[in-house]
Amino acid sequence: MSSPQSALSVEPGPSPLRRFWYRSLDRYPHTGPRVFYLAIVVMTTVLVYYELFAPGAVSPTIISHYGMTFRYYVYATGVISAMVGAFSSIIAGFADRFGRANMVTYGVGASVPLVLFGLPNAPNAISWVVLFCGIGFLEGFILVATPALVRDFSPQFGRSSAMAFWLLGPVIGSEVVTQVSSHTLSHLHPWQDQFTICGVVGLVVFLIALFGLRELSPNLRDQLMVSMRDRVLVEAKAKGIDVRSTTRKPWRQMIRFDIAGPAFGAGTLLFMYSTFVGFLVIFLATTFGYSEQRANALGNWFWAFNAVGLILSGLLSDRLKVRKPFMVFGAMGAMVMSIVWALRTMNPATSYYTFVIIVSLLGFFLSSAYAPWFASLTETIEARNPALTATGLAVAGWVNKITIALMALILPFVVVAMTPIVNFAAQSAPTAAKYASEISTSKAMDAATSRALTANPADPVAGAKAVAEISAKFHTSSASALQRLIALGKATQQKDFRSFLSRAAAVAPSVKHNARDWQHWWWVCLGGQVLFLPFIFMMVGRWRPRNAKRDAEEHDRTIEEELAKLSLRRAG
Repeated sequence: MSSPQSALSVEPGPSPLRRFWYRSLDRYPHTGPRVFYLAIVVMTTVLVYYELFAPGAVSPTIISHYGMTFRYYVYATGVISAMVGAFSSIIAGFADRFGRANMVTYGVGASVPLVLFGLPNAPNAISWVVLFCGIGFLEGFILVATPALVRDFSPQFGRSSAMAFWLLGPVIGSEVVTQVSSHTLSHLHPWQDQFTICGVVGLVVFLIALFGLRELSPNLRDQLMVSMRDRVLVEAKAKGIDVRSTTRKPWRQMIRFDIAGPAFGAGTLLFMYSTFVGFLVIFLATTFGYSEQRANALGNWFWAFNAVGLILSGLLSDRLKVRKPFMVFGAMGAMVMSIVWALRTMNPATSYYTFVIIVSLLGFFLSSAYAPWFASLTETIEARNPALTATGLAVAGWVNKITIALMALILPFVVVAMTPIVNFAAQSAPTAAKYASEISTSKAMDAATSRALTANPADPVAGAKAVAEISAKFHTSSASALQRLIALGKATQQKDFRSFLSRAAAVAPSVKHNARDWQHWWWVCLGGQVLFLPFIFMMVGRWRPRNAKRDAEEHDRTIEEELAKLSLRRAG
């Protein structure tokens, strides 16, 4: 029987609430739990990019709702938000000292009210931009903390596959945006509904992360783990590691050109990807007349094949134990498809399914380069100091974000025609909604027919031709076509409709030059892909699978020797 004093000296058990903050694992997890933690990491990444990319699906409507100019919208969502994310990614570098799991979990939790309540109810453009930049700030944390967690839970020999699954986060986030919007915009008309759906999903993901996400203790994650065979040795060494000494002067160790340079190159590689994320719907709507729903449906193909490219390149890269050949293959393929895409921009007769083939292959090649690149980046960081993985990722994330922000800064100066077109759409939205039927009728007529009727509304020849053209366009009877023409004639007597037609005529030259401007931008994106190539040579890793296999065999022999020595010490 214990004495009262000894009973008082017993250390109390951990509080149930402590598990929501203290999430460290003191042993490297087996495959099942490790896959579970990685799945949560991917899930949170999907959510954050779903939140970040959601405006792209309804960007024309948001611009119209708040009366923004195109340049205002681009700078708000592409420049300011990216800059905010760039600096928050630097702050996230402290995850090497304070952990990753809480940063991810509570970052996701903070994003939910912004999306669910803030963005749908923002009273004006400035408020909306501030709230959206809040999402960008949190994304900066996720950009650093989640790949750091993936690196912690995946040895180098499986790193490319693990990073491929992590990179599914942005891709699936984009895919979720286009899938949800393309299936709901037809019956959920207010743009705010897209954010409500996103916010509800975010709440569910936050609860899963809150109860399920864990991370390795600093002593375990601060070591280099090449294969799963290293596990016993890593756990043994963890007992003697001085974490404070390994993380001393972190920024001085990680601000290096072999980290920052490849991050810049990857940012330029992704010019096309980033443009598709933010502006594909606007491009297709203003150049080819696609509805938001149809444009998002085309985007589905890009993201789906992007995901396929990630998984295949990740698996093959790990199997062959090389990264660089896949980077070159993906970049070269992306260049070819970018040229085809740019040339088709000037052809208004390009069919929807031609675009499907082009964007599918483009998405596949871009991701085939990016998944091995990210694996190689973490290995390049580990070659300097595996204890500072998050710091190295923070440096790379900052450079990458700044590069994307510069891209968005340049875009309106290249696609000059977009500003008057989007401004016209925003200013004319009420009139366009009021006279939607009459506007579609006017578009059904040939330009010569419209000019003849404008000059003489009673011209019987022009009137008969107009009825025939309207009937053919809408697949309706001549009587119905005549009623549409009469309604159009009455609308032209209204002052607001005449003003609309006048503004439309004024913006017509911009519409004519819009495709040309976008083609210039696609050439800029092609140049970014070319610029990516030389930075590959700065990263660690072999070019030949044969040499990589020899390195792996040498590492296995070293591990066997270390394990043998460890067994002898334990036996002694």
